Amino acid sequence: MKLSKFGFELPEELLAEYPAEHRDESRLMVLNRKDQTIEHKMFKDLINYFDEGDLMVLNDTKVFPARLYGEKEKTGARIEVFLLRELNEEQRLWDVLVDPARKIRIGNKLFFGEDESLVAEVIDNTTSRGRTLRFLFDGSYEEFRKRLKKEGQTPLPKYIKRSVESKDKERYQTIYAEHEGSVAAPTAGLHFSKHLLKRLEIKGIDFAKVTLHVGLGTFNPVEVEDLSKHKMDSEQINVPESATKLVNDALDNKRRVCAVGTTSMRALESTVSSNRRLNTFEGWTNKFIFPPHDFSIANCMITNFHMPKSTLMMMASAFAGHDFLKEAYAEAIKENYKFYSYGDAMLII
Repeated sequence: MKLSKFGFELPEELLAEYPAEHRDESRLMVLNRKDQTIEHKMFKDLINYFDEGDLMVLNDTKVFPARLYGEKEKTGARIEVFLLRELNEEQRLWDVLVDPARKIRIGNKLFFGEDESLVAEVIDNTTSRGRTLRFLFDGSYEEFRKRLKKEGQTPLPKYIKRSVESKDKERYQTIYAEHEGSVAAPTAGLHFSKHLLKRLEIKGIDFAKVTLHVGLGTFNPVEVEDLSKHKMDSEQINVPESATKLVNDALDNKRRVCAVGTTSMRALESTVSSNRRLNTFEGWTNKFIFPPHDFSIANCMITNFHMPKSTLMMMASAFAGHDFLKEAYAEAIKENYKFYSYGDAMLII
């Protein structure tokens, strides 16, 4: 599979700057792989495609305010710091991206906050992920995390050109988010409202929760034409025993198992036994799913419309079938579906 097969022209106006007014009233395109049909629905119509005993697998990660703005010592230049991964709790070490990157050298200090009392020092300039910072903070770890949260902003994707608004804090988070650790939202889950979840529950649909903390792996660009040469950055996952039991029971009873989002799908596919059942696992995954791929667990998937040449589009293509997905994307553009994080959704059955 070649990178060039995933290119397409996306009109800029189809990039969603804002979420739908109500979570479950975004649009939903339904792809039926068996019949090769495409239907146009609302997200809340999702309930009509599931029966009692079917299972949805949700990623319950929580986005933390990962974007900080600081000033460089001496010059006062404004520097954006995007927190990627905590490397060492005790030493306050973090992997970060900085912008503009060319202005930052080892030994530079950055000051954050109105009183500039939160200070970080650049200690490594050569990591594949950007930079490593050490935060110089005297208080307890809890106080340090509180301070990061206070200074940080909701990390909306770069394509959204407007400023972060107060409602983004709530809308760029799933309603079932629980375990903090993501630098981007698992966006397929953003469409679920409390009302829709309750209706699904009443109908007898079960929910299993897994955790994949979205990091650079999910949205790092692919820069090689031969996809087998692309290396995913590792992301932390937890597939608890409770989820394993629910998933394996649903498979044994031939029920529908629906991965809500590419991150849930990656968590499931990262811990599969030889008899195609789910294993309990806590650790890291760098699994990269692209066509052709034989999916072991989920037989149904909810996902958003993704950017050209993204690893997310590649996974959706592997699940739907490459030609069918390309056809669906062409239809989505024709019908003015919204793309990316705050955009519309797709159900692949």
